[in-house]
Amino acid sequence: MSKTLKIKLIAACEAYVEKKLETIQQAIDDLEAALKLETKCSMGDKYETGRAMLHLEFEKLAVQYEQFKKLRKTVRMIPSGKINKDVAFGSVVRTSQANYFIAIPAGELIVEGEKYYAVGATAPIAQNLMGRTAGDTFSFNGRELEVQQVL
Repeated sequence: MSKTLKIKLIAACEAYVEKKLETIQQAIDDLEAALKLETKCSMGDKYETGRAMLHLEFEKLAVQYEQFKKLRKTVRMIPSGKINKDVAFGSVVRTSQANYFIAIPAGELIVEGEKYYAVGATAPIAQNLMGRTAGDTFSFNGRELEVQQVL
């Protein structure tokens, strides 16, 4: 049951990353098409400014694309068959306030009818959870939380 849940969470993270990569790639393709359509007119400065803006947008998208490719690598490194007693990278953590998946910053995921927050290992909540085991309590953002289960 817990390994199945983790596999589903990993799949949800993969789907999140792939969707983002597709969206960014479509935006890059649209920009490339816009650059090809851009024709030089009598107003030279306007033409150059337009091309410069398109290039800046292209560079921004290229950086985002590379970041999501790194996230895809990170998702592929998540140990799907390993269940730790203490919170580590790849752990599913149920607390008294929310459920967390220590993996990548993918936000809210709904798996098996439950809400999980996929967070990166460097996120503040993940840092507070690292090394904790079921039954541990800790304070985060002024609230007392209890680790109920680690998968």
